[in-house]
Amino acid sequence: MRIEEEIKQNTFKNPYQKAYINLVYTSGWVQQEQSAQFKPFGVTLPQYNILRILRGQYPEPATVSMLIERMLDKTSNASRIVDKLVAKELVTRKQCPNDRRTVDVLISQKGLDLLQQMDELEGGKGTGITRLTEEEAEQLSLLLDKIRE
Repeated sequence: MRIEEEIKQNTFKNPYQKAYINLVYTSGWVQQEQSAQFKPFGVTLPQYNILRILRGQYPEPATVSMLIERMLDKTSNASRIVDKLVAKELVTRKQCPNDRRTVDVLISQKGLDLLQQMDELEGGKGTGITRLTEEEAEQLSLLLDKIRE
């Protein structure tokens, strides 16, 4: 559906305003779709993001500061998210033997198993992104990169 129909607005000041509103709206829409898909697994988008980072590091642990650096949503509270993942037994947290001020976070086998179950959702499946051709997806990525330059 076109953005005009989604937000019930027929005119925009200029194409930049329309593109900006469309980008913000679509970002929220994709996040809602993904959150709905993650709900049966009992994890949120930021929790999933941390689990994926930790799986990429596995078997090496990560520090909370490294997680913050690599997270998609930089406003998320990584320490609080790690606490919730520890409570769900999806990760472990231990004091780093080399630096007592640092905490090592490691994905558990339960966390690895959960991600394996969720792998079918990877790449935004079910969020509309797969309606694009590979060429369109590449073009979209290039345009989004250009916005952040």
